[in-house]
Amino acid sequence: MRIVFVVCATVVCALAPAAAGISSAGAQDILTSRAANREQLIVEGARKEGRVVLYSAAIVNQAQRPLAQAFMKKYPFVKMSFWRGDTEEIIAKVSAEMRANNLVADLVEGTGIGELAIETKLAQPYYSAQVEALPQRYRDKRGHWTSTRLSYFSIAYNTRLVPPDQVPKTYDDLLDPRWRGKLAWRIGTSSGTPLFLSTIRLSRGEAKAKEYFRKLAAQKVVNFGAGSARTLVDRVIAGEFPIAVNIFAHHPLISRAKGAPVNSQLMDPVPSTAGTMIIPRGARNPHAALLLAEFILSQEGQKILAGADYFPVRPDVPPNDVLASVIPARAGVPELFISPDQLNEYTESSAKIFDEMFR
Repeated sequence: MRIVFVVCATVVCALAPAAAGISSAGAQDILTSRAANREQLIVEGARKEGRVVLYSAAIVNQAQRPLAQAFMKKYPFVKMSFWRGDTEEIIAKVSAEMRANNLVADLVEGTGIGELAIETKLAQPYYSAQVEALPQRYRDKRGHWTSTRLSYFSIAYNTRLVPPDQVPKTYDDLLDPRWRGKLAWRIGTSSGTPLFLSTIRLSRGEAKAKEYFRKLAAQKVVNFGAGSARTLVDRVIAGEFPIAVNIFAHHPLISRAKGAPVNSQLMDPVPSTAGTMIIPRGARNPHAALLLAEFILSQEGQKILAGADYFPVRPDVPPNDVLASVIPARAGVPELFISPDQLNEYTESSAKIFDEMFR
């Protein structure tokens, strides 16, 4: 994934100045305005634009379609369309559109999008009044991105292969010789091995992290690079691997609720990241993009995401009850939120550590 970021960064940086010229000064003014009549101006502008296009990594039937239906019911004068892709696909698509001077996306959302905004200068600053409802750690003080949904990471374990009294409870428990050759983690994505290594580096410091990695490397962790993030959890359920390291903590819970022999175990600290949302430079419908961004961040929009088994970023919107047990604050386990800025800073060096010690 990191390679994709670097390649696209070169493309988008070259295109950003040209695309920026498409946006009028008036559009930028409304994006960052905090005027008393701001809401009225946004609605009036969106009414004139009449449409908005969302590119998102959220699942279509569970999240994007319900969001579109609710948004257009509330604002019937704006036609909303959407396109789903993985972060890498979204980056490539936006880059191609900018290269052709034909940007279609008005709003872009997904895991890794915040890092893209930092790395490529693709995003233009914007302000949403809804951000005031979010904890400070989930905000970007420069306004280039807003958090939309949270991800927590844990281990997944097969409950038939790992007895309750043997479940690793700490990162050091993963070093037990009994797990040699029986651990697996995802490679080829920044939310896999680079995130795990960055978590250890941030929580323990470089010297202690290096010593930990040396011991972990002796465990012969299996590098799993096939399929989606869910695929590795499915392999744990099938018994191919007793334990998977650094997976989305809610995935095992969804399967467990359906009777699968799998569970999650949080570790101290629990790494968390945020799906983020940007308005790209040169968006054709900036008022409608801002109106949609505000809707997604509102209680109404966040409840739709919660219903799709995502973790809302707003503390006043509860998640699905089945997933609540892996929220660090509720489980009494410290959370380490790794912001897009930190991901941008640490991912490449953590990927290098992986190549040197675990490849």
